[in-house]
Amino acid sequence: MATCSIFRALLLFLTLSDLFVQNLSIGVGINYGQIADNLPSPSRVANLLTSLNISRVKLYDADPNVLLAFSNSNVDFIVGLGNEYLQSMADPIKAQNWIQQHVTPHLPQTKISCILVGNEVFYSNDTQLKSSLLPAMQSVYHTLVNLGLDKQVTVTTAHSLTILGNSYPPSAGTFREDLAQYIKPLLNFHAQINSPFLINAYPYFAYKGNPGQVQLEYVLFQPNQGMTDPVTNLHYDNMLYAQIDAVYSAMKAMGHTDVEVKISETGWPSKGDTDEAGATPENAELYNGNLLQRIQERQGTPAKPSTPVDIYVFALFNENLKPGPASERNYGLYYPNGTPVYSIGLQGRLQGYLPGFDISASSNNALSVFSFLIILMASLICEHL
Repeated sequence: MATCSIFRALLLFLTLSDLFVQNLSIGVGINYGQIADNLPSPSRVANLLTSLNISRVKLYDADPNVLLAFSNSNVDFIVGLGNEYLQSMADPIKAQNWIQQHVTPHLPQTKISCILVGNEVFYSNDTQLKSSLLPAMQSVYHTLVNLGLDKQVTVTTAHSLTILGNSYPPSAGTFREDLAQYIKPLLNFHAQINSPFLINAYPYFAYKGNPGQVQLEYVLFQPNQGMTDPVTNLHYDNMLYAQIDAVYSAMKAMGHTDVEVKISETGWPSKGDTDEAGATPENAELYNGNLLQRIQERQGTPAKPSTPVDIYVFALFNENLKPGPASERNYGLYYPNGTPVYSIGLQGRLQGYLPGFDISASSNNALSVFSFLIILMASLICEHL
């Protein structure tokens, strides 16, 4: 009987280890930006993401080299249709040509579940661009319907948090008045086709802009007193969740409680200019590591506790050609050579660059098979004791 107990203990250990590997990145996607001249090939990136057990990727275009490299993988893609295409996309023929050129050649070998039509369009001062967004989204969607792809590929866009006119407290969240004419019909469209409202949310910007007033622990998911919404009495211990609920409040003020908010970008830079407070590898590790932990716990926000927060972390690599302050080039979890900038609990390696043990899909499968063999052996032994 002692032998049987030992086997049972070993079985429990292996089962928990297996579940840990499988659930390591639940709810986490990654932004794969490519504004750099030193990045590894897409095939090596595919190996890296396999080793990290990350199965959701957001692109800013529809790079055929990337989509081809992920053929027959379990990775699910959001592909981007750039702002420069929006005005022409209102033409159904041009929308169909774009989809047939950039999307359909990769289906079903590569999983593409969403087309991101434009990025942060309302951040622009270009009124013609703003007016072009919804017609472009509608045209792309109707093309997907005509091609029989609308059940597997949805349509959305991503917004900067600057679309909010007010975000504090979260229950008082509202959209900017000058954007209401664009956002209200956009929300109607989201509700009609059941697609998510995507937000690029960076608590880092709030801290960088006012480090004397914004508590660092509050933006890093560290222990802190937080804040309580005086209207709802809901307590917030981090800024990101407050930002998400402010967007929900803004949508409710426009008559919509039927559209889900998802975070298409969030992250923290590991390096910045001298005037960029808080841009350190230690803070980046805390932000992304603590965020990952909460996602693994399938947390919802205080206002939406039963809806797990859905996140795409920005970004996979540091991108050396991005313009702007130094922080813009230092959001990556990895350097282009495949070494981690810091550790947040995701273990993997970029094959062809780094030596060492590889927690990859093959090793996950090996662990599962080994666990099964132990289960079988334990059962046989225990039956004869």
